[in-house]
Amino acid sequence: MIILHCFIAFFVCVCVFPPDEIMQLDSSPLRAADITPELRRQFAFLSGGRGDNGSPIIVFPEFPSFGEITDREFHNVLTYLTSVPSLPSTDVGFILVIDRRQDRWAAVKGTLLRIAGAFPGNLQLVLVLRPTTLLQRTLSDILFKFNKDDFKMKVPVIMLSSVSELHSYIDHTQLSQDLGGTQAYCHEKWITHRTAIEGFALMVKKMAQTLQSFGTELAETELPNEAQATTLLLSAHSCKKDQMKDDLLVALSQGGRLLESINEPLKHNPDHSMNQDELENLATVQRLLSQLDETERAFDEFWGKHRAKLEQCLQLRHFEDDYKEVRLLLDRLSEKLTTFSEVRISHAHADHVLSDLTAYEERVCALDRALALAGEGDDLVQKAHYAQDSIVPKSSELRALCQELSDNLKAKKELLLKARELHRCLERASKWCDDGIYLLASQPVDKCQSHEGAESALQELEGFLADAGQDRLSDLNSIWTDYEAVLDQHLRDQVEKVFQKQASMQEMFDKRRVSLNKLAAKQTRPVQPVAPRPEAFIKSPLSSPGQSQCVFFFLAALNTRSRVFFRNPQGKHRHGSLSEEEENLAVLRRHVMNELLETERAYVEELLCVLQGYASEMDNAAMAHLIPPHLQNKKEVLFGNMPEIYHFHKRTFLRELELYADCPELVGRCFLERMTDLQIYEKYCHNKPRSESLWRQCSDSIFFQNYKIPTEMIRHFFGSLQEMLKYSKGCDGTDDLQEALTSILGILKAVNDSMHLIAITGYEGNLSELGKLLMQGSFSVWTEHKKGHAKVKDLARFKPMQRHIFLHEKALLFCKRREESGEGYEKAPSYSFKQSLSMNAVGITENAKGDNKKFEIWCNSREEVYIVQAPTAEVKTTWVKEIRKVLTTQLEACRGGDRFFRITTCGLPIVGNFCPTPCYLSVISEMLISVVLGLMTTFCNPNFYINAKVKATATPDDLSHHTSVP
Repeated sequence: MIILHCFIAFFVCVCVFPPDEIMQLDSSPLRAADITPELRRQFAFLSGGRGDNGSPIIVFPEFPSFGEITDREFHNVLTYLTSVPSLPSTDVGFILVIDRRQDRWAAVKGTLLRIAGAFPGNLQLVLVLRPTTLLQRTLSDILFKFNKDDFKMKVPVIMLSSVSELHSYIDHTQLSQDLGGTQAYCHEKWITHRTAIEGFALMVKKMAQTLQSFGTELAETELPNEAQATTLLLSAHSCKKDQMKDDLLVALSQGGRLLESINEPLKHNPDHSMNQDELENLATVQRLLSQLDETERAFDEFWGKHRAKLEQCLQLRHFEDDYKEVRLLLDRLSEKLTTFSEVRISHAHADHVLSDLTAYEERVCALDRALALAGEGDDLVQKAHYAQDSIVPKSSELRALCQELSDNLKAKKELLLKARELHRCLERASKWCDDGIYLLASQPVDKCQSHEGAESALQELEGFLADAGQDRLSDLNSIWTDYEAVLDQHLRDQVEKVFQKQASMQEMFDKRRVSLNKLAAKQTRPVQPVAPRPEAFIKSPLSSPGQSQCVFFFLAALNTRSRVFFRNPQGKHRHGSLSEEEENLAVLRRHVMNELLETERAYVEELLCVLQGYASEMDNAAMAHLIPPHLQNKKEVLFGNMPEIYHFHKRTFLRELELYADCPELVGRCFLERMTDLQIYEKYCHNKPRSESLWRQCSDSIFFQNYKIPTEMIRHFFGSLQEMLKYSKGCDGTDDLQEALTSILGILKAVNDSMHLIAITGYEGNLSELGKLLMQGSFSVWTEHKKGHAKVKDLARFKPMQRHIFLHEKALLFCKRREESGEGYEKAPSYSFKQSLSMNAVGITENAKGDNKKFEIWCNSREEVYIVQAPTAEVKTTWVKEIRKVLTTQLEACRGGDRFFRITTCGLPIVGNFCPTPCYLSVISEMLISVVLGLMTTFCNPNFYINAKVKATATPDDLSHHTSVP
């Protein structure tokens, strides 16, 4: 700061221009460049001469058209000429030399009157060379005496007869050659010099102001706290400095050329004597050039110190930013190390964490970077950096963290490998048990009634058990011993659960083998085959009295025990002797439930991997170089509400599903209770087009190389509930399962409809104002209009338009479907908006043109008719029913809306195919309502339409609530 203030003080001293000419730049409104055309007319000029007392001389030469000069031109030229000499000279006063030797007295008088009325400076003397002709000279002498008082000049006005008389007042060396003097005056050169000097002075003045402003800016600017800001500041200051240096060089070059131009007469004639104006111009330019040189040297010295300070600050900011980045990376890795042992969720989670740990172990550059940064800090300290107190602690801290992470890495990895190995064993054993149970439930009973069939089934069971290998868990005590370091209560429970499941399956296999051995050992008579399938019910042998006892034993072996216990979410128990059919259905229900739970757990883990491995890493500064530029700050678009979906499944839905593991037939209640929460998938699907558009752009990015979009779970829920309902006929939760299935189907429909709705383009209004989307589908549409050319009408009949229609509560939208280019999921339709009909102004006709797939939508007293053909008659019936429901709802909503009549048209019945709409709700007089109702009842048929227009007396406010009658 001291350097900055010293520079400013020096700058103020150097850059204040002492020449009076330059100081007048602010006060003088005119420049030579502003009035160049007027100056070139040369009706007045400064010759550069001076009077005996230093008075500047302004010459008015012969100018026949002097009277044509406008007052503005005269005032501008004289104002400028009087502003050119220095202030001491102008204070003495000007001498005017008026040459009118070849003119008349009228010109002399006009010139004197103009000067007397408009001369802007101080006058000392006015010398007039009067006309030389005898007549005009005589008139001048006489008339000047009589009109002398008209001139109103406070200085002497002397009439001269010749140039020699002029020389008696002004030395001939101070006059130009046309006045008998010796000065060589070139008016064009004078204008050029004045323009150049004033331009140079103005350039120097602006340069001085710019340097002063820059110096003040530097003095008031604090050093930034961020590397980017410091870089931008250094770059901005450097750019300004370079620009100022360029401007200084340009100014110096221009001043040098101007100085050469002023000294040019001396080069040709060393004895040349400059007039006073030329000498003042030369001194001004030399003084300005000297000041520019001094300013440049002072600025270069200051800039060198200022740049060094900024560069040192930038080094510190880079060190601090690198420290924060490395420290954040080390902290995250340290946090992961602390959680590596807590991999009790699943094998997938263990793999994910181990993958991160292995990648960390292989990326030793992270630790190397931290150690290298500590070395950079040591270098800054050795170079006597001004922030040593901040650098030294950070370098020491980085070294300590690196050592700590290196020490903990090996121990954590060993624990993680142990935990992953245990999870693999548990998952293999659990899957082996599920496959065994499914094998028992899927063996066909009819084939086992023969000796060969029983032997084949027995061999199948034996082969399954023999191929178990590592899938079967070993002794429980050995697991406690081998995995003691990673076992917590959760993992212990998992191990015991899998062991219990394995024991139950083994018991089932043992019972099945006993039954099959009996069947293989003795001959049985043929029986009616009853073939169980995994996807069908298994018939109970008790319903067929003719079947043998061995078949009963065979089916009984499907179960783990003869009495099965269930527990519902409220903790209540129910048990009883179940039939063989119920036992087998229970096995299938448990299989579906286990699959649902496993899929849900895998889905939660997949969401966690995506959020931790991709969404969170987008905020990691260390990964910024891997993320494409167009994806910066687009995390919300890429992942949508995926965090909300993950938290719902992890914290709520998975836990509640697990409560129904022992009573899967009641799982429908869980879906019904959380049906509102499952609607979060609608929000995810609304964002999906934008998300997929970005994914397509970044599919080749290294950052997203292994990314997979999470599975859509709603459809999986629908399939699982279908299977569960099929295996739960007659159970307590059947109604809940059916209702949950219907609700899930509703969510799928809502999601599907919303995906179509957001693809509409060209609609200028707000779609949300149209009410809820009820239906949408593609149709063939013909249009008929009473108005218009018949040719267009006929063509419309034979050439249907393909339209996608959206039915809202308040409007019908007609759109044209367009397929986007692309393949696979990239191929998505869009809909161009074409037409909309307000639901309060339409009517429908159920049957049209004798086609059971067609119906009519019309408005404006059938001036506009849209014939709509559905793909099938069932689709047509569904749409007509829904449209009638909307129109009927609107009619019922209008009941009691008219305050002026006891009866309203809201009570109009729907007769035949005629459906009165809200457009019939104008105010109808009480006397005519009965007539209209009678006509409707008598004459309505599928091809007859009532068009009535009845006017009634009502106030404008009341009429504003109803539409006109078509």
